[in-house]
Amino acid sequence: MSSFGFLKYFVPQDRKFFPLFDKAVSNLQECGTAIYTLVTCEPEERQRWFRRIEQLEHIGDEITHEIFLELGRNFITPFDREDIHRLVTSIDDVLDYIHGSSKRIELYKLTHFDTDMIKLCELIQQSTAELKSAVMELKNMDKMRDISVSLVRINSIENHADDIFDHAVAGLFANEKDAVKIIMSKEVLHGLETATDKCEDAANVIESILIKMA
Repeated sequence: MSSFGFLKYFVPQDRKFFPLFDKAVSNLQECGTAIYTLVTCEPEERQRWFRRIEQLEHIGDEITHEIFLELGRNFITPFDREDIHRLVTSIDDVLDYIHGSSKRIELYKLTHFDTDMIKLCELIQQSTAELKSAVMELKNMDKMRDISVSLVRINSIENHADDIFDHAVAGLFANEKDAVKIIMSKEVLHGLETATDKCEDAANVIESILIKMA
């Protein structure tokens, strides 16, 4: 049995890291829902969601900082310290790209969201929900199958997001004559698609953790 395989029996005893992981992914999932709500709500409600996404990004930064502080304070961690760092960083990256996309929508005063942009936001909502499910089950290593199912779904969502992004950019160049509007929309689309990439990065870290803990 590997050292990680032996240590998995001590994982449920952790009282510091798992509550923080749960807070991080719950905050992320809320932000994923918020970006979808932003592009589907009534125009008069958008300012509320711009501010909420900004708030959630700041909360995420605070949780990330708290986890890094715990890494410095604690010799024993529930799994590899590098994997904890990578997982938390990737979660924070998703938040950053959601917030960045929201900020560009606000700054560029975009008022129309086509089907592809809305779909990308829906995929972010789905991906962050799956990531939350996977991370929150890490404390229950007998749920490895459930975690793996979520990881497969995140990978599938990312592939779908790639296709949506390519279709959206092709449509922009084919139908939009204003070069400035093309640039602004493409930046937002790229930020949204990258958010799904970062969800997949987090899923890859979780997969690495599962392999080590097996």
